[in-house]
Amino acid sequence: MASRSLADFSHPQDFILSILQASPSTRDSRSYLSSFAPPVSVESPSQTPALDVLPDSVPDSASSSAPRTPKPANPLVASLLNPIIRRPALVKIQGPFTDAQLNSIARGMAQLQKLGLVSVIVVDRDDIPVSEPSDAASASRQRTLVLRDVERLVHFLGRHRAPARPILATVARLAGEEEDDTAAEEEKRTPGEVFVEREGLDHIRRAVEEGEIPVLLPVALDPGCRSRRTGADKVLGALASSMSSAAPSTSASGRRTNLTPLRLLVINREGGIPSYARAGLPHLSINLASELDYIRGTFLPQWSHTHPTALSNLALANACLQHMPREASALVVSHRSPAAMIANLITNKPAHSASLPHALLVESEGRVTRDTPTLIRRGLPVRVLRSLAEVDIPRLTALLEKSFRRTLSAEGFYRRLETDLDFVIVIGDYAGAAVVTREDDGTEEGICYLDKFAVLPSHQGDGTVDFLWVALRDETYGLGLADASNPSIGSLSGKGRGRDLVWRSRADNPVNKWYFERSNGFTKSADGKWKMFWCDAEQRLREKAKEAGREFGGGRLARIVEDEERGRLDRWAPVIQSIKSAWV
Repeated sequence: MASRSLADFSHPQDFILSILQASPSTRDSRSYLSSFAPPVSVESPSQTPALDVLPDSVPDSASSSAPRTPKPANPLVASLLNPIIRRPALVKIQGPFTDAQLNSIARGMAQLQKLGLVSVIVVDRDDIPVSEPSDAASASRQRTLVLRDVERLVHFLGRHRAPARPILATVARLAGEEEDDTAAEEEKRTPGEVFVEREGLDHIRRAVEEGEIPVLLPVALDPGCRSRRTGADKVLGALASSMSSAAPSTSASGRRTNLTPLRLLVINREGGIPSYARAGLPHLSINLASELDYIRGTFLPQWSHTHPTALSNLALANACLQHMPREASALVVSHRSPAAMIANLITNKPAHSASLPHALLVESEGRVTRDTPTLIRRGLPVRVLRSLAEVDIPRLTALLEKSFRRTLSAEGFYRRLETDLDFVIVIGDYAGAAVVTREDDGTEEGICYLDKFAVLPSHQGDGTVDFLWVALRDETYGLGLADASNPSIGSLSGKGRGRDLVWRSRADNPVNKWYFERSNGFTKSADGKWKMFWCDAEQRLREKAKEAGREFGGGRLARIVEDEERGRLDRWAPVIQSIKSAWV
C-alpha cells in the first residue's frame, strides 16, 4: 500500500477511501468486526474442493500483496465507521517531532479511534537520555520538554476531534531493593522492575471507558515516592502485563470494557526494523519465535546510526506481545507512513506479503522503501525435518485432513514418503507444514516437488502462511543466497545450491493467482485439469544474468530458460502428473 500523508484524510470520503484501499479480505473483515463491531452479515466465499497443495482458504494473507482498484461502495464501511466496542492499543510516540509531524500523527490516532481503537499513548524523546541527570536543573528541563510534548499531542488530538486525557499522575512504579517477603511468589519483583498496580491502571480504564485517549509520561514512582524517568519501553511493557491481566469491567453507562491491548504501535522517525536479507530495507514481517536471535545476530554496525532504536523496539515488541493475545501484532512505523496504521488495524497484515519474491518487492518494482513498516508477531518456531522418523505422523495427518477438509489415504501417502521424502517444514505444534519430495526424472538431481502445503484453519490469516513459504523458499529455490539464511532448526542456513521447486494445482483453484505471484511460470496439463507451477533456482538465474551481462530482475520478470534447460518442462510434466492423489 502506497504511503500517504494523513493530511490527505481531511475529508470523510478520503478516510473511507483509505479503508477501501486496505483491501480487507472476508477473513480480515470478520476478524475486525469480531473485535470492534456488532455482528454483520458477511457473505462467505464459494467453497471449492480442497486441492493437492494448498486449501483455497489459506492465502488470504496474499490479498495485501497486489494493488486493487477501490470500489465506490462497500457494505462493510458503515460497520467499520461505527464501532460500538472500544479496544485499546499501546502506542509509543518516539519523538522529537515538529508540530506538523505531531499533527499528522495525532490525525492518525483520531482515525484509529473512529475505527474503535483507543490509543494508550506514552510519549518519549530519543534526544533525552533515560538515565536521570546528576543536577536538578537538567532533570527539570528534561521533564519540561517531555511534559510539553504531552501537552502538544493532547492539543493536536483535540483539533482532530479526538478527546484526549493527559495522565500526569504516575501510573507506573519502580520496585525497590526491599520488596515484601510475604508477597505471593508471582507478585515478587526484582529491584528496578517497572510495574503498574490497580490504582494506576484505573486512570487508563476510566479514560478508555469514556472514549478518551490517555497520554502518559515515561516515568515511574520509586520507593521514595519520587518520579523517575524510566523510558517509554519499560512503561509500555508494564502496561501490557497489567492491562492484559485485568478483568473486563462495565462502566456506569453500561459499556463493557476489555483492557487487553490488541496492537502495539511504535511511531518513530527511522521506520521499520532493517533486514539483512533486504540490504537494510525494513523487514515486512517478523516471526519472533523463530527470527529474534537471528535478527539480533545479523544487525550490522552501521544500522546503529541509521536505526539506533531498532533493536530496543524489537525487544519492546517481544516483551509486550508475550502478554497480548496470540492474534495481536506490533507495528513499527515511520511517521511518514501513517496510512499503514489503518490498513494494519483492519487487516492485521504487513504492507506487502513477505512471501513474494524479494526482487519483485525491492529490485524491480521498489514496493519496499525505507519507510515501509515492519509487522511483528509472537509467531511460532519453525523446524526442518529431514527424515520420516522425525515426523509426528498422527499430528501431520490431522493437520492435512483439517486443512484440506479431506481424508488422507495415509498408508499409501507415508509409504511413498519413506522412499521419496526430501524434508518437511513444520511450524509450531503442527500448525502448518510443507512436505517436499525428490521425484525421479532420470537426472541425478531429480525434481524438488512440493507435495503438500497446509496450515490449520485456526492459523490461517495470522501470518503462518507467509512464514511457512519463506522457510520453503530458503530451503529450495532461494538456497545459496545471503538472504536465504533460514534461522529455523534443522535448516541448511543458506548453504548449498538452489533447486527449482515444482508443484501442481487444479486448474480451477482460486489460489492459483497467489501461486502465480510467487512462481516463475506455469503450464497447463494436456487435459486442462492441472496447472504445473515452478520457481527457478534464484542463484542460477543471478549467475546466468551476470554471465550474459544482464541485470537480474528477479521474481516473475526473470523468465530465463537457458539452452541446457530447454525440454525440462517436458521432462517434469509426465512425472508430476503421474503422482497419485493422496486422498481417499
